[in-house]
Amino acid sequence: MKWQQLSLGSIQTNCTIVENSDKSCLIFDPGGEGKKLIHLLNQRKLKPSAILLTHAHFDHIGAVDEVRQAFNIPVYLHKQEEKWLGDPTLNGSQFFIQVESIKVAPADHLIKDEGPLKIGNFEFVIFHTPGHSPGSVSYFFEKEGFVISGDALFQGSIGRTDLPGGNQAQLLKSIHDKLLSLPEDTYVLSGHGPVTTIIEEMDSNPFLNGF
Repeated sequence: MKWQQLSLGSIQTNCTIVENSDKSCLIFDPGGEGKKLIHLLNQRKLKPSAILLTHAHFDHIGAVDEVRQAFNIPVYLHKQEEKWLGDPTLNGSQFFIQVESIKVAPADHLIKDEGPLKIGNFEFVIFHTPGHSPGSVSYFFEKEGFVISGDALFQGSIGRTDLPGGNQAQLLKSIHDKLLSLPEDTYVLSGHGPVTTIIEEMDSNPFLNGF
């Protein structure tokens, strides 16, 4: 199994593609430029099985419908943000002048609980990591040694908490309880910026000095 990140959309959000040896793949956070993403997947002869969202802010969902329709695949989202996909005031697109209002069709599967999930040949664990948004989740691939953290944890930073539903104390608790407890060599694939590791953030992230 291997992964690849692409920066897509107006805010250069990281879309993560996790690929298996049989060419099946999972798509995390297709934030924009749907045609570009679809072309890449077809060019590499990948077979998408699902779209999984770390949360429903506009810069993470912009290409969801286009990609979903192209491959006829389901979308997964935490239940606390069920209504965000179709509401520009909740997903934030209404408040950014350079972005068109984004309305996405409802998710096919709502994530209600933490724990293991299997989609095709992919097995991973879902952690609820709220704080950046109420329904933020992280996806941990234990055997492969990486976690897709969305906008919870970045290299040298953490997610912003000044948007609707944001809560810094809650975010710091999520990071401490769910992410920093992972093996230190775990790669962190963030929603924006470069790849980091748990140990790197424990040692040098100024927002986590208290932990």
